[in-house]
Amino acid sequence: MATTQPPPPQSYFADLYTFDWSKASLREPLISTIAVALCLVGGVFVGHPSAGLITGGGAMTVGFGANQRIADSRLWPMIAATLVMSLSTLIGMIVGHNGYALLFAAALWGLNYGLLTSLAPGIAWVGQQAAVTLFVATAFPADLHQATLRSLLILLGGAIQILITSAFLQLLPELSDDVANLHHATHDSIAYLLDAMPQRDGISYSVQPVTLRSRLLHLFSRVPYLDGLPTFPYAIRLALTVLIAAETYRRLGIQSGYWIPMTALLVQKPAFAETLNRALLRIVGTLAGAGFATFFLVHIQPAPIVLAILATLFALGAYCTNNVNYALFSLFITTYIVFLLSLNTLPGPIIAHRRAACTIAGGLIALIIHLDALRSLRRHRRRQAA
Repeated sequence: MATTQPPPPQSYFADLYTFDWSKASLREPLISTIAVALCLVGGVFVGHPSAGLITGGGAMTVGFGANQRIADSRLWPMIAATLVMSLSTLIGMIVGHNGYALLFAAALWGLNYGLLTSLAPGIAWVGQQAAVTLFVATAFPADLHQATLRSLLILLGGAIQILITSAFLQLLPELSDDVANLHHATHDSIAYLLDAMPQRDGISYSVQPVTLRSRLLHLFSRVPYLDGLPTFPYAIRLALTVLIAAETYRRLGIQSGYWIPMTALLVQKPAFAETLNRALLRIVGTLAGAGFATFFLVHIQPAPIVLAILATLFALGAYCTNNVNYALFSLFITTYIVFLLSLNTLPGPIIAHRRAACTIAGGLIALIIHLDALRSLRRHRRRQAA
């Protein structure tokens, strides 16, 4: 019987130097960038650049949802992301980054994202944005009133992005069909979970639940991540990774430290080669972006309106290179964030340096936890073999 050979070592690092320009596009990135520009430039013109910063950040993230699908709809990922980001902002600001509540929230949001990866990619993406937004919001602890205002600004930015994207891509006429499709998809999924005959390894088991208890047991037996698939161990490992990264962030006590759990969440993948590639790509891209932004801000010292325009241009670059190369995307997104936060009178070079350091820390934590998990798995398999 033929066995699958592991890929040659050089293929592990192919993503570092592979640029798939066939996946680059300009039309949809330009459309998504309109909302970002409207928020950032508008905030400067009305004299509230910090409000424009928050609204533009919401619009920027939701713009990536146009490439996702939930029930074959491009609107639902953007709508769902807008809602969960607003809620995560509210909770994250109340939790803050100095107490143990941060650890609980970070682990719970990380676990949730890990579990959602067993579902449709669009749903998993929404869970990822919820966790990322939570980490960002913890850097700005506030009372309920201020947290509510910031969450409403995130909601506004997402709504602006949805309206502009829907108008240019002509998605609104499909909304009623999307609602109907989502309803039928949900109904069919519930019916499948409760009444369908489970199939495993080609063997059919006759299961006919007749009581509430048996229905619940049958339901949980059909949930993918509780059915022996590797998603549940991955979710636990991801939650542990985010927990350790959040504790590092909490002990450092610096506002920019949220990049540690954020990076750990984004680079941690089920396979070690994926985690290693993702970590290296993000670190390389972040260092390049931070270096460029630092040099520019030190020597040019642009006015707020110039910062808003620069942030918009790099947002466009991030949209365009999202599927081309992760390191190149990280370069654009890092420079965008440095220019974005500089609108809030934060020192750009310090932001860039801290982002680079925290990104390296988050990537290393993800790699160390993954290596430990691999070592534990191999010990377990040796014991089973013995």
